[in-house]
Parts: sequence; structure tokens; C-alpha cells
Amino acid sequence: MKKNNSKAGGSSMQTLKKVMSVIGHYRILLILSIVLAGLSVVLQLYIPVVFGNAIDGIIAAGKVDFELVSTHLFKALILAASAAAAIWVMNMINNRLAYNTVRDIRSRAIRNIQALPLSYLDAHSSGDIVQRVIADTDQLSDGLLLGFTQLFSGVITIFVTIGFMFSRSVWITLTVIVLTPVSFLVARFIASRTFKMFQKQTQIRGKQTALINEMVGNEKIVKAFGYESRASERFHVLNEDLRKSSEMAVFFSSITNPSTRAVNNVIYALVALLGAWFIMAGNLTVGGLSALLAYANQYMKPFNDISSVVTELQNAMACAARVFELIEQEPETPEADRVMERADGKVDIQNVYFSYDKSKKLIEDFSLHAEPGMRIAIVGPTGSGKTTLINLLMRFYDTDSGTISIDDERIDEVTRHSLRSNFGMVLQETWLKNATVRENIAIGKPDATDEEIIAAAKEAHSWEFIRRMPDRLDTIVTDDSMSQGQKQLLCITRVMLCLPPMLILDEATSSIDTRTEIQIQNAFDKLMKGRTSFIVAHRLSTIRNADVILVLKDGKVIEQGNHEELLKKNGFYSELYNSQWKNSAA
Repeated sequence: MKKNNSKAGGSSMQTLKKVMSVIGHYRILLILSIVLAGLSVVLQLYIPVVFGNAIDGIIAAGKVDFELVSTHLFKALILAASAAAAIWVMNMINNRLAYNTVRDIRSRAIRNIQALPLSYLDAHSSGDIVQRVIADTDQLSDGLLLGFTQLFSGVITIFVTIGFMFSRSVWITLTVIVLTPVSFLVARFIASRTFKMFQKQTQIRGKQTALINEMVGNEKIVKAFGYESRASERFHVLNEDLRKSSEMAVFFSSITNPSTRAVNNVIYALVALLGAWFIMAGNLTVGGLSALLAYANQYMKPFNDISSVVTELQNAMACAARVFELIEQEPETPEADRVMERADGKVDIQNVYFSYDKSKKLIEDFSLHAEPGMRIAIVGPTGSGKTTLINLLMRFYDTDSGTISIDDERIDEVTRHSLRSNFGMVLQETWLKNATVRENIAIGKPDATDEEIIAAAKEAHSWEFIRRMPDRLDTIVTDDSMSQGQKQLLCITRVMLCLPPMLILDEATSSIDTRTEIQIQNAFDKLMKGRTSFIVAHRLSTIRNADVILVLKDGKVIEQGNHEELLKKNGFYSELYNSQWKNSAA
């Protein structure tokens, strides 16, 4: 796994190369944009020549060649209209090019998020990931749009202007070219310091987004524990850091344009001075000087525009570096080719070792054999490895060593989808998508009929509240529009609908009232019949009928047996069970 650090995205040039590789898919649009930029520049730059010729047609009072002047003015009008049409088409192409590029980058980011191991998602806040996919790509699109619009035109303007200037005066043109590097050096000096500042700005913005997401999403907890002032203080610190970094980035970026303008104004003054001298020497006409001054201004203007574009691109590349850092994260270990068929439910875990942090041991030398249809309960104190065992069974994480097999097939030798389709999973943490009740229930079986969904809902006792909803199965629900108990009943209904050969119940009835829990327990008893079931439980009264109870402590099985056997041993399980009865009696 690649480390996440400030250098993960590489330098500004490396990031630009990555962006250009995506733009390469639209090379035809890119070529058209460059051609149109060149055409518009040539048309615009030819206008000063026409105006210069018109000026030379005004010789003196009473000696004006009106036919010549009007002809050139008409040419200027045609050239201006043609240039405007070319720019309009170019901008249309640039819009499509920029937004298609950002769409592709954003799609790649989302696809890679789906393929990333849970270890990466656990180590990064959801707010920061959202910031990269949404806000950072938006910033990139703004930078690309400005870059395509001004950068191509600016570069072409510089070279075409030099050509036109050489046609008027070689010495004045050489003077301008010799002084040009001064403007470049000033712009580069400032731009080289701007990228790091914008990079720091985007990193702080990501942290701020993560904090806002964390606080707003858990506002009830924040208020319940009086955390408002501390949350505000944390936000204030990040907000102040963002203000300082933004001030520095914007300050340095904003002085680029005035600095290059100052240099360019000096060049413009020199052109006027040299032009006047050449006119007096008879080597240049007034119309020629007028054209040269116009070209000098046109020649220097792109440097001002490009300096602004470079500043914006520095910001865009800093954001793009964060997006590509996400895109280039190594996905889960490659999928196997073999598909696991519907399993009978025999599970073998042999000598498994696993830890999230390799410096801290968790599960060590864990072994288990489960025959089809067995109910295996997993109990133990917090942090003993109960949920970790479920993560390993579902291949959310891979073992450090040892093997897990289902029906004598190693789970790391079959596709993850076929493995997970053999499990029905109900967790303590519920999740609903913003969709209809029908879509939420049928996540694991999209082709289910309404009759099947209603039958499953009745089995799970969720039909009682679904039928009272305004549109029943067609009612739109969100994660915030239902009680915790209702959400958990819907999650149980999902499993009831799929009827998988194996079940994982991780405190599946923790948010349900006692009366409903009894009904659900009866439904689970019916559902678990003939299915291998793994039950993570804190309330030990719910697992008395388990075939095997595994008592975990510090990642190891310290006791194993059924309820009666473990009570007779008078060990750790007996201590846990009796302490719960004492607490409930109290």
C-alpha cells in the first residue's frame, strides 16, 4: 500500500503529465482547439497591419485616400468577425474537452474507491475522500478551462506576433525578444513558490471538509455530550490555518501579473522610443510604428494572461495531485477467476494470524471447523476480535497467514462477489440508500417480485410499518427518515429475501424493542435452520441455543463449547454470563 503523504501526488509537472494522458483520449478536440486558437490569433494580429495601411492612406489634410481607407476598414471588420466566430467555436470545444477530462478523472476515482481495500478507507476520513472526488476535481476543471482558453491562444499569439513584427522592423523585434526572458524569470520565480502553497491549501481544505462531515453527520452526539464549543474550536483552528495558507497562496499568485506587466510596460516604452527614432531616420512609417506598438502590446499581453493561467494551473495541479493520489492507490489483491457456487456451509479456519497494525498482535493461531447448519456464536470483550473474524470471513481483509475455506474451497481462490453472495449479513450499523423501500430491500436480489418482498417483510416483521407508509414499497426513504429500529428491520428483511446458505448476525437486534426482538428471534430460528450461522452477540441470553460458542479474548479462543458446557466450566464465559444476569437483576 502506498503511503499517503504530501509528496504522494508528485510534482506539478508529473501531475500535469498525468492530466495530459487523460486529455490524450480527446486528441481530436485538442487539435481542433489549437488550430482554431491559431486561426483566431492570426486573424486578430492581421488587423493592426490593415489599420497601419489605412493610417498610411491618410497622408495629410486634403490628401486622404478614402477608397483605400474604407477598403482596409472593411477588411478589418471581416477579420474581426471571423476571429470572433473562431473564438466562439474554440470555447465550445474547450468546454467539452475540460469537462470530459474531469468526468473521466472523477469516474476513475470512484471506480478505484470501489476497488480499494477497507484498510485504506478506514485510515482516511470520508470527508477528505469526498473533497478529492468533488471539490478538487471542480477546481481542476476550472483550471483546465482557463488553461485551454488562454494558454493555447497566448502561446500562439507570442510566436505569430514575432513573425508580424519581423516583417515591420527586425531591430525593434530583436530588442523585444532579448528583453522577454526578464518577464519569464519573474513569473517562474513566483510560480515555483505558489504550487506548494496551493497544495497546502487543498490539504487543509480536505481536513476541514472531513471535520464538517463528521460534526454535521453526528450532531445529536455532539449536542448530547456538550461538544459544541470544542467542535467549534477545532473548526476555528482549521479555518484559521486555511485563511493563512489561502492568503499566502493568493498573495504570491496575485503579484505575478502586476510584476510581468511592469516588465512589459518597460518593453512597450522602448518600442515607442526606438520606433520614433526609426521614423526620424526614414526607416519606418507612422502606420508601421502604429502596427508595431499594437504588436508589442499584443506580444506582451499573453505573458500577463499566461502568468494568470499558470497561477490557476498551479492550484488546479495541486488539487489534481490529491485526486491522482487516490486513483493510484493500490486496489484490493487481484480477484481469482473461479466462481464459488452456492455453498453447503462447511467452514474451516486453520491457523489464522491477522492484525490491522502489524506492530500490534490481534488474532493468533485461530482455528475453527463448522459443519453445514451449525450455529456458531462469538462472544468476548470489546476488542477481542469478534468483528475482525467476520471481516476475514467476508474477505473485507485478507489474513496475514493461515487459510479460510468454505466447502473445501479456499476463499482467496474464488471471486469476492461469489463468496459474499453466499453470506447474508445483518450488522449493528445499518445503512439505507436514498431510494424506495423496495429498492432498499432488494439490494441483494434486484429481480425480486413484490410478492417475495412482502413475504420477506412479513417474516422480518417490517411489513407492519411499511404498510402504513404513504406509498408502501414505493415510499422514498433516507438514512435519516426512519428510526434506528426500523432501519434494522429493513436490513433484516434484505437477508430474509435472499435466503443465503450462510448467515452473519452482528448484534442484529440491538436497536429493536424486546417484543419485536422475540418475534425476530423466532424468524431467525426459522431462517437459520439448515444454514451455517455466525452470531456475534453481547447479550448472551440470545445465544443459548448455539451449537458452539467461541469465547474470544485478545484474539484467541480461550473457551469453546455449548452454553451448558461453558457454564459448568465456571470460566470466563460463566463470569460474563453471570455478570449480565446480575446487571439485569439490578
